[in-house]
This record gives sequence, structure tokens and C-alpha cells, in this order.
Amino acid sequence: MSFGPGVPLVEIVEYTDPLCPWAWGSEPVFRRLRAALDGRVRWRRAYCILFDQDDDPAPDPDAETAWYARYVEDVCGHTGAPRAARLDRVAATSWPASLVAKAAEAQGGEVAGRVLRRLRETVFVLGEPADTFTLALAAVQGVPGLDPARLAADADSTEVLERVRADRAEARRPVPEVQDVTDAGPHPGTAKETLDGGFRYALPTLLVCGPAGRRAVPGWRPWTAYVAAVQDVCPGLVPAPEALSPGEALERHRSLTDPERTRCAPGPWPPPGAVRVDTGNGPLWLHPDEAATHPAAALLR
Repeated sequence: MSFGPGVPLVEIVEYTDPLCPWAWGSEPVFRRLRAALDGRVRWRRAYCILFDQDDDPAPDPDAETAWYARYVEDVCGHTGAPRAARLDRVAATSWPASLVAKAAEAQGGEVAGRVLRRLRETVFVLGEPADTFTLALAAVQGVPGLDPARLAADADSTEVLERVRADRAEARRPVPEVQDVTDAGPHPGTAKETLDGGFRYALPTLLVCGPAGRRAVPGWRPWTAYVAAVQDVCPGLVPAPEALSPGEALERHRSLTDPERTRCAPGPWPPPGAVRVDTGNGPLWLHPDEAATHPAAALLR
């Protein structure tokens, strides 16, 4: 990364996948960190492709789904994130969701963030992963500011395909620091071995680069770990968390889990108009305008 006039001194690369349960569980901290550093860092998402197209199909899809549902339940037990009451299937591929998420970036950071959020919620709230273009595009209908025709065209373009291929390749060149992580915890973030004998970042991983070097923050980590990484690479850059009322937080984010709303907007809950969507282990809260177009509306009938 180069530094110059008008260029943020810090770049944060978020290695992620729209359908990763650990990435879903890390959203409360990441949302808080993005807001606390808004306008002062460059934040870039690189899509790893957790479920690849060349993965062998499961010999018993029902058994695989039951196993994966238990795995997601275990992850959500650690993170406190909601999980679907019933998982329809394991995602066949991450490519459609990743291409749609990457294509949305051309329409601005706020739109891209809301598109990614909807894609995450397909699997962890609805239980039906957005693993086809039809499902991925349907999930994001009604996102404010989104041009759906442009999104569909961009997601199907060679340019976006090459960008996601580049993300996938970058995620398979992890820095040495994550090759042998020995920290305790349910998800320390040690790099994962791939089928070809290489490695990729565990998801999620943040790579924080600045004037004083770089820091990798892999796996499931507390807020303090991310703050320390930012200050290590750019002394004096202090994340400043926003203080939002419950109503302001719901207006800003439109969709909040219980872990998110306690971090982003502690206070009397719910605010007027909040729409509760029950999941397998806790609610998702939607702004009323979000509820009007969100695919979870079917759960409210």
C-alpha cells in the first residue's frame, strides 16, 4: 500500500465469505470498528470462497446438513449470533454470493455493506443459503440505494469475476504470522490447509497495514485485539466508537442482532417500530422499512 496526500495511512483487509458462520459472529465487533474508523482507514473486503465449485458433493446431503447445522449451532453458541431454526442445506458454492457482494461495491460502500448483510442473513436467519445467482439477487431486493439491474449485470461480468478470482488467490497467500497461531480459544485463526496442499486465511481474518508495519488478527477475537493492531501500525490512530441511541442504531444499520445492539446502542430496547424476527436462538431486529423488503418477512406471517 502506498501513502500520499489524501490517502488513508491504514488499510484493513477483511478476508471473509458471505456464508461463513465465524464471520457472521464477528459482525458486532467489525461493525463497531468500521464505524469507529470511518473516513480514517481504507477498509477492503477480500472474498475467500469458503464453499468452492470444485468441492466434491456430499455422499449423503442430509447427513452433511445435519452435521453442519450442529457446527453452526456450536459457533453461534460461542459468538451469540443468531442461527436459523432450520438449515435447508449446506451451501453448494460461495461464488454467487461473493460475486454479488463484490459487484455491489461499485454502488458505494453503504450499499455494498447492506448487500453483504442480506447475503449473510440468507443462511444464518432464513436457513437457505444464497448459493445461486437467483437466490443471491432475490435476497437483496429492496436494499436502499441499490440499482438491481446494474447489480445483476455487474455480478455476471468478466471484470467482477476476475476481481473475485483475485480475492480468492490473495486469500490463499496468507502471511507467515497466521501459519502457526497458538492462541487459546474456540477459533484462534490458524491458516487452513487447502486440498492442493497450500493454505488460506481462516475466516475471518483482518490484515491491518500502516506506516509502522502490519498486524494480522485472525479468527475470533475481542475488540481490544483489533484496537491494539490499529495502534501498533499507526500510533496515535485511536478508534472512536460512536454513541448511538437504540433508534439511531436501528436507523443506521437497519438490521441488528442482540450482540450488535448491545455493542452499538446500549439502552432500553426495542425502539419504537422495531420488527422482531425470531431465529433458532434469539431475535434479529429490523427497521420497519427494512422489514418491508427483507426476505425474513415471510417468517413474520
